[in-house]
Amino acid sequence: MSLIVEPEDGIGPILGAINRAKTSIDIGIFRLDRPDVSKALQAAVARGVPVRTLIAHTNRGGDKRLRKLEQNLLKTGASVRRTDDDLHRYHNKIMIVDRARLYVLGFNYTALDVDKSRSFGLVTRNRVLVREAIKLFEADSLRLPYAAGPKAFLVSPVNARERLAIFLRGARKHLVLYDPKLTDPMMIRILHERRAAGVSVRILGTLGKSGAGLTAEKFPGKRLHVRAIVRDGQQAFLGSQGLRKLELDGRREVGVIVRDPKVVSRMAAIFESDWALTDRARQDKAEAKKDEKTVAKIEAAAAEEVKAEVKAKTEAKAEAKLEAKEEARAEVKAEEKAEAKEAKVEAKEAKAEAKEAKAEAKEAKVEAKAELKAEKKEAKAEAKAEVKAEEKAEAKEAKVEAKEAKVEAKEAKAEAKEAKAEAKAEAKVEAKAEKKEAKAEAKAE
Repeated sequence: MSLIVEPEDGIGPILGAINRAKTSIDIGIFRLDRPDVSKALQAAVARGVPVRTLIAHTNRGGDKRLRKLEQNLLKTGASVRRTDDDLHRYHNKIMIVDRARLYVLGFNYTALDVDKSRSFGLVTRNRVLVREAIKLFEADSLRLPYAAGPKAFLVSPVNARERLAIFLRGARKHLVLYDPKLTDPMMIRILHERRAAGVSVRILGTLGKSGAGLTAEKFPGKRLHVRAIVRDGQQAFLGSQGLRKLELDGRREVGVIVRDPKVVSRMAAIFESDWALTDRARQDKAEAKKDEKTVAKIEAAAAEEVKAEVKAKTEAKAEAKLEAKEEARAEVKAEEKAEAKEAKVEAKEAKAEAKEAKAEAKEAKVEAKAELKAEKKEAKAEAKAEVKAEEKAEAKEAKVEAKEAKVEAKEAKAEAKEAKAEAKAEAKVEAKAEKKEAKAEAKAE
């Protein structure tokens, strides 16, 4: 968590955030006249980062000025939506980068607010706050109702009045406030109550009539455009809503309550350095010169304040550096994780393919085996059938041959019988002839 202080920090933190965006930018814009911000958004779109902008349905400059803002944003390639017209105005100033970093700002993206005004902005990676800011952005973009979330996330007109009243009533020692126009009767009454209870209350800004008796000084710089409160040096509020009825009950405003020691101490140190330039502080200082001990104490306090501010700046710079390093490390880790996941998926796919190939090979082997078995069975059946056919043919042939042999035997028998008959007849004839011849011979003798 870190603090942006204007005009000291300039537009750099905002441009840096836009330039580092990797996956998305969601940004609520009430006013924008800085070409560097427009160019940064355009560059983000050009490198493939989706940029969604949300602008108010109306502003003090009228529809012509609003339409110009809309057209300028469309030229960057960003998507542009207007809010609903159910509230007097949508005046919140938040930016969500990569759905991981939230910027809650008290200033617009204008040269006047950034370069010539006292204002604050908060940068946080707190997941609860980031998630709630996304929820609010989506609801306002789609013109849907928004229900209050975490106590530290203040949204007007939903829960800001209630939460700020509780925040002020919790003060036990000190309350310092930046507010351009503190006029809400209820909030002024609470400040009176705290003062009566012995709490030191100091205000940089202007007070309504009912604030008489409270310690308030006009901001000594060029312009005050911040709504912020530091309570007991331990907690702080900053946002776009001040302690004014319209900002609490009639407009969309967003703020946060923080406990981060570095942020709170830096806000307190900035307030003290600004307060030191007021007429009241000068008068107090002049009176304090009468007492050397008091002067020494004031100087020591001022030195401590400067030291605290320098320390806070150094720590903020170191934190920003550490955050950038952590982001880079997180990106590398995310890339490595993605690559490992991809490799794992590829290995899984390769394993599945190998398993599938093995199954196919097994199936092919089974099919080949079955086919070979079938062929073998078929060949065996064919051979068996062939043998059977041959045997059948041979048997048939043998039968025919036997039949033929039988016929031949019968013919031979008939022939033998005939030959026998012929021989017998011939012998009979011969015998008869011989007998006749013998008889003739005998008769001749």
